[in-house]
Amino acid sequence: MPFEEQLLDALASVPSWLATVVLSALPISELRGAIPIAIGVYGIDPIDAYLLAIVGNMLPVIPLLLFLDPVSSFLRKFRIGDSFFNWLFTRTRQKHSRNMERYGTLALTLFVAVPLPVTGAWTGCAAAFVFGIKFRHAMMAIAAGVMISGIVVTLVTLAGMGAIDLLN
Repeated sequence: MPFEEQLLDALASVPSWLATVVLSALPISELRGAIPIAIGVYGIDPIDAYLLAIVGNMLPVIPLLLFLDPVSSFLRKFRIGDSFFNWLFTRTRQKHSRNMERYGTLALTLFVAVPLPVTGAWTGCAAAFVFGIKFRHAMMAIAAGVMISGIVVTLVTLAGMGAIDLLN
């Protein structure tokens, strides 16, 4: 059974609003997966699905922003952890530092807002940590990106469902 089906089976006994919040809080699905499931599978009103997904997607942001630095500091005490974080920071800064220096929190907002794989709130928190963006700025940028992404995903979901209805 595919992972997505296992996840939906595990959430079958949970109220649909809570399942939507949980799905949007997970790094695998975030709101990009939660909104289509909420609207298409659970039959939740699109505005309610959007709001629930925003809440769920933002739930892990505060702990991630607060604890990524202490956790990485602890892990850097070990050779493998230090090697990993040196590699991660060097690679990320080489690939993205020009855009982050130039556009700062706007770049972070747009990065989170683009509803593609490996973008979103979880990765946005990691990017904010790697680039040293202060908590308040990172929080606002990620929240704005999540809201924009939620609008895009909701509209695409509704358009897709409308197109399917036209074909039937």
